[in-house]
Formats: sequence, C-alpha cells, structure tokens
Amino acid sequence: MAKDSGKSERMPRREPPEFEYSEKSLFGAILDGGFFNVALNDSNQYGPHAMIVLLFAVATVTAIVLLIPTLF
Repeated sequence: MAKDSGKSERMPRREPPEFEYSEKSLFGAILDGGFFNVALNDSNQYGPHAMIVLLFAVATVTAIVLLIPTLF
C-alpha cells in the first residue's frame, strides 16, 4: 500500500487506544491490569484472551440460569 493512502480514505482511521505491553504471563497480565479493564478496554496485549474468558463466564452463568428451572 502507498504511504499516503490514509488521505484518500473516506472514513479516516481513529487513533489506536492506549496500550501497555506486559512481560507477565497471560493470567498475571490480566490480573495486573484488572480483568474487566483488560477484557473491555484492551489495556494490554491479552485483551482478546480476557474477552474470550469473559464470554465463557457469561455463557456458563446463562446456561445455569436456563437449566435451573428444568431441574425442578
């Protein structure tokens, strides 16, 4: 791509959000940055991983809520 391709775009790209690179492991970096902050705001490189964990947590709670009435 040409270097000046940003000028010809119809909708200019927004600036990337603040990002902190973490040297810690996956769980260490998520806990260090705060689970919801990392998952929802992508505060470090593990944002997509934290979002998937949040997705599984919400899906599990939803499944439990939907299964409880069928047990009684």
